[in-house]
Parts: sequence; structure tokens; C-alpha cells
Amino acid sequence: MEQDDEIPPELAGYEPGEVGALRGPRMRRVTRIVVLVAVAALVLPGVLIGVSTASRTAALACQVVGSTSAPDAIFLEARWEWSGEEGPGWYCYATEFGGREIQLRFLGFIPEVKVVSPGVRV
Repeated sequence: MEQDDEIPPELAGYEPGEVGALRGPRMRRVTRIVVLVAVAALVLPGVLIGVSTASRTAALACQVVGSTSAPDAIFLEARWEWSGEEGPGWYCYATEFGGREIQLRFLGFIPEVKVVSPGVRV
């Protein structure tokens, strides 16, 4: 039988190795944009929640530190600094009545208040 040597009509004109793009350049660009937006939509809320939580925790930790270290301060503020004495992290500052600002304590990269014995300064 000679049918084995014949090319089926579905494959007529097919050249081996001739594989074109399944999607055009415009569709690939749209797909990349959709993927980038989806990844940003997944990551951004977590980053915002983390920064917000760290900010609130630093403010509360600074209030605790200020109540013991500078009870007469008129203003307490926790600030993020990239180039502080102890490296990047949260620092607690107190403002005295005359307007002088004092750095009370380094609160850490992730803000915390360490419990220490009375009379021991951290």
C-alpha cells in the first residue's frame, strides 16, 4: 500500500522546524503588564501594612521609653533613620520645653522596648 508515503491533508504545506509565535508582540506586552500589575497588587498591601504596623509600634514604644526616660518632655517622636548612630532603624526623640531635642533610644529595625532592670541604661 502506498498510503504510508502520502502526506495527510492536515499536514500539507508543513515544514519541520517552522514554529511561529503563538502570540504576537502586542499580546505578549499586554500579558507582561497584566502580570506586573497582579504582582504589585499582591505585594503592595503587605508592604503598606508592615510599614503602618512598624510605625504604630515605634510610636507606642517611644511613648513607653519617654515616660520613663524623659517624663518632662513636651513632645515624643519616633522616627525612621537610614544613617543613625546604630544603623538604620527607629529612633525615639524627646523635645524639651525650651525646644531642645534629645535622642532617647534606638528602638531597632523592628521597633521594640527591651525590659531592663532599674538603674541600667540601654
